[in-house]
Amino acid sequence: MPFEIEEVIETLSMVALHHFDIRTVTIGISLRDCISSDVAETERKLTRKILSTAGRLVPVVNEISEEFGIPVANKRISVTPASMLLDPLPPGSALRIGKALDNVAKEVGVDFLGGFSALVEKGMTKGDKELFEHLPQVLASTDRLCSSINIGSTAAGINMDAVADLGKLIKKTAALTSATGGSGCAKFVAFCNAVQDNPFMAGAFHGISEGDSCVSVGISGPGVVRKVIELHPHVSIDELSNLIRKVTFKITRVGQLILDEAAKRLGLPPGIIDLSLAPTPAEGDSVADILEGMGVEKVGCHGTTCALALLNESVKRGGLMAGTHIGGLSGAFIPVSEDQGMIAAVKAGALSLDKLEAMTCVCSVGLDMVCVPGDTPADTISGIIADEAAIGMVNNKTTAVRIIPVPGKGPGDTQDFGGLLGIGIVQPVSKYSSTGLISRGGHLPAPVRSLTN
Repeated sequence: MPFEIEEVIETLSMVALHHFDIRTVTIGISLRDCISSDVAETERKLTRKILSTAGRLVPVVNEISEEFGIPVANKRISVTPASMLLDPLPPGSALRIGKALDNVAKEVGVDFLGGFSALVEKGMTKGDKELFEHLPQVLASTDRLCSSINIGSTAAGINMDAVADLGKLIKKTAALTSATGGSGCAKFVAFCNAVQDNPFMAGAFHGISEGDSCVSVGISGPGVVRKVIELHPHVSIDELSNLIRKVTFKITRVGQLILDEAAKRLGLPPGIIDLSLAPTPAEGDSVADILEGMGVEKVGCHGTTCALALLNESVKRGGLMAGTHIGGLSGAFIPVSEDQGMIAAVKAGALSLDKLEAMTCVCSVGLDMVCVPGDTPADTISGIIADEAAIGMVNNKTTAVRIIPVPGKGPGDTQDFGGLLGIGIVQPVSKYSSTGLISRGGHLPAPVRSLTN
């Protein structure tokens, strides 16, 4: 379906007036052919593979962005879960592999490389355990490497031993990066039902069922959707949904254009378009502003979850017909520190951790870029992760937790992480303990609904 000149003019208007951008062009790369029992050989293989596949990513995307007048905020790489590389390697190899991945990310010039990951919903291999053991040191000693752990799924249940470990690992990561407010935790996500084609960080990895390589696109555009809603303050819910679907269709069309061009010029198979509304700390580029434009006085008040459900479903419906392959997370993100409207709602006392948890039942992911007091117990963090995983498992949806216990800070304090990570407002957690539950360990059974064969 060719682009009409009216579409081009409208797209340039969205860029100029409403913060529209392509949030990421991400190359996914399989490293399964880099597996070796020698750590030096593994480093050489993965470096060679990534450079040969993604070496031209940054200049090609910059060229496309300039040619079409559409900003591309980030260039990224995702790789096969690194625990697979660690399986045959000797103990202590995780740090070397993590630094090798970080170094090649810097050499290519990408903003982030995701995939220092493990899939442990049913148990752990030797490589998974190695990755867990060294995860805090790896996150603290690298700059562009991102990590994720899938600890549960609808089909497998939840690995509660892994959940218990993650609370401790997140606390240790925060301590090791205390000079920057625990920023190492911003590069880590705990998932339930992780998707294998997600181009967004920090949770991106190239799934084991994916091909050798592909290029995918993650779009943005909260400001564009907000403007449409502002122009129609009195329409019914039905018409509001229709308006969001129409503008999301247009946004996704732009994503398809960028994906097609990037795949052609890089000589790689096209992957997916992730049509998530990803906010930034910039004024006017906020998912919270969309929800408030729908009619809730402040995000977090009663009706917020309903408004978010409407937004998420309308975005999915609008994008499906505009792209060849829609995948990833696709919907609306609610990263607290990265959305100025969410920041304002927390400051006003309207948005609590409990309300955020309720909102995650209908949004694209989960508790994202949430700051909690630095003295929050590890078992409380594990309890928060367990709650989100349970929501994902029972409802057969992706949920995630990216949580930062900010060292030395308490409720109401702020932490500036800079750039797209924004400003975190430390939120209070329950004063009551989760230790009795978390210390049981074991495996939470999959729901009955998983038995569909």
